[in-house]
Amino acid sequence: MAMSSSAQQLSGLQMQKDWWRGGIIYQIYPRSFQDSNGDGVGDLRGIEHRLPYIASLGVDAIWISPFFTSPMLDFGYDVSDYCDIDPIFGTLADFDGMIANAHSLGIRVLIDLVISHSSNQHRWFKESRSSRTNPKSDWYVWAEPKPDGTAPSNWLSVFGGPAWQWDTGREQYYLHNFLVEQPDLNFHNPAVQDAVLNVARFWLDRGVDGFRLDTLNFYFHDEELRDNPVLPKELRTDICAPKVNPYNYQEHVYDRNRPEMIGFLNRFRSVLDEYDAAAVGEIGEGQIGLELIGQYTSGNDRMHMSYAFDMLAPDMPSAKDLAGIMNKVDQVVPDGWVCWAYSNHDCKRHASRWSLDLDAQRMMTTLMMCLRGSACIYQGEELGLTEADVAFEDLQDPYGITFWPEFKGRDGCRTPMVWEMSNTHAGFSQATRTWLPVSHDHMHNTVAEQENDPDALLHHYRRAIRFRHDHPVLMAGAQDNMHSQGDVLCFTRKHQGTEIFCAFNMSGTATDLAAPNGNWSAIAQDLGGLHPSPEGEILHLGPWQAYIAHRQT
Repeated sequence: MAMSSSAQQLSGLQMQKDWWRGGIIYQIYPRSFQDSNGDGVGDLRGIEHRLPYIASLGVDAIWISPFFTSPMLDFGYDVSDYCDIDPIFGTLADFDGMIANAHSLGIRVLIDLVISHSSNQHRWFKESRSSRTNPKSDWYVWAEPKPDGTAPSNWLSVFGGPAWQWDTGREQYYLHNFLVEQPDLNFHNPAVQDAVLNVARFWLDRGVDGFRLDTLNFYFHDEELRDNPVLPKELRTDICAPKVNPYNYQEHVYDRNRPEMIGFLNRFRSVLDEYDAAAVGEIGEGQIGLELIGQYTSGNDRMHMSYAFDMLAPDMPSAKDLAGIMNKVDQVVPDGWVCWAYSNHDCKRHASRWSLDLDAQRMMTTLMMCLRGSACIYQGEELGLTEADVAFEDLQDPYGITFWPEFKGRDGCRTPMVWEMSNTHAGFSQATRTWLPVSHDHMHNTVAEQENDPDALLHHYRRAIRFRHDHPVLMAGAQDNMHSQGDVLCFTRKHQGTEIFCAFNMSGTATDLAAPNGNWSAIAQDLGGLHPSPEGEILHLGPWQAYIAHRQT
């Protein structure tokens, strides 16, 4: 198959098929990244304008959240046309120009594919709901009511309330795991699978380098529509939904995480392999997330990688917790691949969620760059942005509006990127009013301010990313002897005769630990204040300090 012109421009990059293994992905939430036309909403031309900044970070790829045609009830995650651009973001020509520019700068482009559900305004759903006998009548999940007229099962929506909505035309219920306006596609129908695979081909033909697959474990449902069992109270987490949401009361064994998913992943991977493309899956699962990653990324015929929610948890994992997480990865993801993230567009920013000062943020960044797996950075975290306090009257997120005030939704992590303190709306937009207000607390964290401060967090991110790329052992090497000593996380990375030893003090209190045996040399000097010299057999680690050393074997 001939490469597109955009793909040809990528020829200057490392073209190995496994670039994603250990790669660093920068997530862009397009509504809030850069507005190019003054309407208060970010767009594709805005992304293109800021590509040199992204290239300066040294990341391998960008992941762009949805920009498809949409009623925007869930801000692009309710798609009404998978093969076109919503006018607020631009045109297909704008997309082509953006991706060509990205490739010329050595940046791969992943786009968010939302195919577990569509908008109720999609032509597929309009046809499906028109009758029980039309060609697309079973493209969505329709079901008869129980004899008493109630919903077919006890399944709940992530966004609150039942997951079933009555349709008066068909006199049936349809399934929606999220908003009522986001009906679930029926992946048990091979024609549906064919249709979404053709969507993937459409964008691959335009030169995208892969996808982030939204809500990957929600694609299939139990065809018998069995009720979910009750989840014991002590097992309930708020990783995937706030504690105030009764969605957490169920063990979701029938409305997600179904075994039929593997067959579809095989089909999707075959399409990706035709284009040498890659994909990262989102597995929204607080109980068995790592086990699912093991299933979904095992071998060479499923997902390349999936990101886990363990580091998106409300509470910061301790050294002991992280050692447990990583050792569990070794057990349940032996030949798969995990992508780690501290923040994204769906959860409170980690600087606020974990109450991290700048020293702690620096250390946690360096830690991510040393762990086995790939890494996702969410726009603005490299600036140390905290969760914005968005007033109720300014809220846009239906999730937050439903559960206010106990849960304020996702708008606090979605406020506009801050570029220049002296400019209108911090350089994000020239509009009178932006779709979400720029946070006043962010105004002294702008890119321009930090560019002029050699001690700024932004420069630390650049150094940490460069450090990872400079050491192939950190990209693809094995990870060994992961353990905790009090508040210190210790492990070794090994690859082709090189070993790197890492010790991270994950606390604000100085501590000592035994130095590793052998002829180790401290490295990472340019990361700044992260590598004390051992005194005899003792390492002295200051608060939020790390010791990183290497040797040849």
